[in-house]
Amino acid sequence: MTTDTTTTGAFMGDPGPTGRFGEFGGRYVPESLVPACIELEAAFRDAWADPSFRAELDGILRNYGGRPTPVTECGRLSEQLGIRLFLKREDLAHTGSHKLNNVIGQGLLARRMGKRKLIAETGAGQHGVATATAAALFGMECIVYMGEVDTQRQELNVFRMELLGATVVPVTAGSRTLKDAVNEALRAWVASVDDTHYCLGSVMGPHPYPWMVREFQSVIGEEAREQCRILLDGADPDVVVACAGGGSNAAGIFAGFADATGSELVAVEASGGAAVTTGIPGILHGMRSALIQDDAGQILEAESISAGLDYPGIGPEHAHLADLGRARYVSAGDEAVLEAFQLLARTEGILPALESAHAIAWVAAAAASGELAPGATVLVNLSGRGDKDVAQVRDILRGRS
Repeated sequence: MTTDTTTTGAFMGDPGPTGRFGEFGGRYVPESLVPACIELEAAFRDAWADPSFRAELDGILRNYGGRPTPVTECGRLSEQLGIRLFLKREDLAHTGSHKLNNVIGQGLLARRMGKRKLIAETGAGQHGVATATAAALFGMECIVYMGEVDTQRQELNVFRMELLGATVVPVTAGSRTLKDAVNEALRAWVASVDDTHYCLGSVMGPHPYPWMVREFQSVIGEEAREQCRILLDGADPDVVVACAGGGSNAAGIFAGFADATGSELVAVEASGGAAVTTGIPGILHGMRSALIQDDAGQILEAESISAGLDYPGIGPEHAHLADLGRARYVSAGDEAVLEAFQLLARTEGILPALESAHAIAWVAAAAASGELAPGATVLVNLSGRGDKDVAQVRDILRGRS
């Protein structure tokens, strides 16, 4: 594997034209989409090497997106857990999550390629909102595919997308969740590739998406490492933690610390969709990665309280990092996530997205069990804010009272 240590470290470099991270990755798509993927890879390589493209992207993320996002030390929760807990505040970025970093990059790239339309899939709705936002900013048409189940539990984000001018298409096939939304978006891309860019939301799918999305999200890790070294007197955190569905926010923050051998990397999956810990290598949505499937190779339905983590796989680079032992993949259950959602709110006045609450849940459990040493410095990527989840959490908690 070819690596590029100038930006993301020896562990997370350029996978080369095959798009392989060890045995994972690749480009498993219908023949009709191969030219589109090759065109996209060439366009991204050209743009990423162009200082004017990088400067425009940085400028929009700074002046429109609100970067750099801060790192916040959680004083009260740190005291309660017996560690030093820091949050990388992607919840403070415009649209409320890390998703804008990727869609602004892909939107600029699509415009550079002469595309007029953006299509996207979304689970929790944050990627859909971000894509609709970018489309409005750049004057492009936008269609978002969303599982019918997810449209019901994320009604607020559906309305936000519609306010931004996007068309939201409920997907009624299969489990009616994120996996099925990806299927529909890929089908739509096949039919309209000449004038349409598929703005895939995570580090998954066919090459070049896993690599390209990670590069757009690596701004998180680059900022966080510099900020932590100021806060920790030149040191890196002992542990860097992020939730992982497809895994773009985790890849983004891991990219900044992959070569920091003193920092353990921990990704927290939903217990009902733990692809790395319970999955089997296979092919889905154009990539070879770790997937939850039965002995016959049939993809199983992922289950999670979080609409953004109920995906039956993980990005191929994550599967590779797990194979290398550079990152550790664990899981958190719904009950612990609900408790973590409330814990962060009551101790720090911060409502995390249910996705991000998975990371908080693991940290709380690891601190209580002694897995995290007393006084350990822990950085959590708070990938999104919980406004979108408040109604869902309210209904769950009220239903139990």
